[in-house]
Amino acid sequence: MTDIPVVELQDVTKVYHMPAGDVYALNHVNFSVKKGEFVAITGPSGSGKSTLMNMIGCLDVPTTGTIKINGVSTSEMTDDELTDHRLNTVGFIFQKFNLISLLTAYENVEYPLILKYGKGDYSERVTKLLEMVGFTRDRMWHTPYELSGGQQQRVSIARALATDPTFLLCDEPTGNLDSKMSTQIMEILDNLHKEGRTILMVTHNPETTTYADRTIVIRDGEIVND
Repeated sequence: MTDIPVVELQDVTKVYHMPAGDVYALNHVNFSVKKGEFVAITGPSGSGKSTLMNMIGCLDVPTTGTIKINGVSTSEMTDDELTDHRLNTVGFIFQKFNLISLLTAYENVEYPLILKYGKGDYSERVTKLLEMVGFTRDRMWHTPYELSGGQQQRVSIARALATDPTFLLCDEPTGNLDSKMSTQIMEILDNLHKEGRTILMVTHNPETTTYADRTIVIRDGEIVND
């Protein structure tokens, strides 16, 4: 493992200024994730998990403090660098899948490759990724509406891996799935971790945290256990 953390938060605070008073979504948070780690972040609703995920994914910015990705502070990144970071460094896996409904499973996985490299023949990589998550070749040409929730999440995992990101950022990846499908999705993530992938997962499900190397518990915007 490299000495430079993949993700590092240094005294990160996020304050929302409301008419009734300031709300601290994150309050002086410090932690880091090393290359190859599988880290789960858990806590009750409203604890700050989603805010934390948005900060790490560069979908939001801290009020104070520093977030570093691969040793580089996100506050020092230009808009173009932040866009590049979101496309290439982070592989997002969402609870609601966020697939493009008009595109097939194949096209959803191909799309980030087109964004990164332009039009081209990516059939070998796209097919390999979809087969890795259990898709047959004929199923690849179905749209999200023709797929089950578990199948849609498999597509979203393949899509997240398309540009070979530095780490996977998973937001409640089993939140919309039944227990059987949840286990199958977690086994895929577990296998990716065993292959050396760095995974950061936000979850409210205690069962999914058992797959992680360690669990960070957050409550009222503060880390209470790491």
